[in-house]
Amino acid sequence: MNKSINKMVYAALIAAVYASLTLVLAPISYGPLQVRIAEALTVLPFFSSFSLWGVFIGCLVSNIFSPYGIIDLLIGSSATLIAAVMTYYIGRSSFKYKKLLAPLPPIIVNAIIIGFLISSVVVTNPVPVREALAALFTNPSRFKELMSISLSYSSPIFWTTALWVGLGQCISCYIIGYPLLRMVDKNPQLKKYFKN
Repeated sequence: MNKSINKMVYAALIAAVYASLTLVLAPISYGPLQVRIAEALTVLPFFSSFSLWGVFIGCLVSNIFSPYGIIDLLIGSSATLIAAVMTYYIGRSSFKYKKLLAPLPPIIVNAIIIGFLISSVVVTNPVPVREALAALFTNPSRFKELMSISLSYSSPIFWTTALWVGLGQCISCYIIGYPLLRMVDKNPQLKKYFKN
């Protein structure tokens, strides 16, 4: 089989596993107290660029069913993509402890972005947030004004939500994802599937 077709197949497989895990474990995959087990797969971009697309597409499909709707589809999936790109570049770096650092981007990025999304959309002030997102397409000049009304990183609600999301990400990315990364790295047969 052609190498690029192989990469697409592997990316599709990663996406399918991510989406399946998220949807099967939906009660713990969404919400402020979430442990999205599928986020363990966010360590795979450490090995290859096509893995980051698999993780992103899997998250995109999962977020179609999110209780937060289109906001999670756009913002939540973007957070996973940002974290996957960061993990990919850690894998290409010369950092001494890069394997240990690889699970960190999904934890930090999701704690901040998903914590922000959940605390603002669900808890504090959902109407201006929805209006702000609509303004992106209809009246972009009002976006900044509406976001400043509705969101605050100094809010204790944001920090509590970010902490809970980050804790769930730690469980997914270090307790499950890090051993997965080590297993792939130590197994030449498995590792060859992740070569760019």
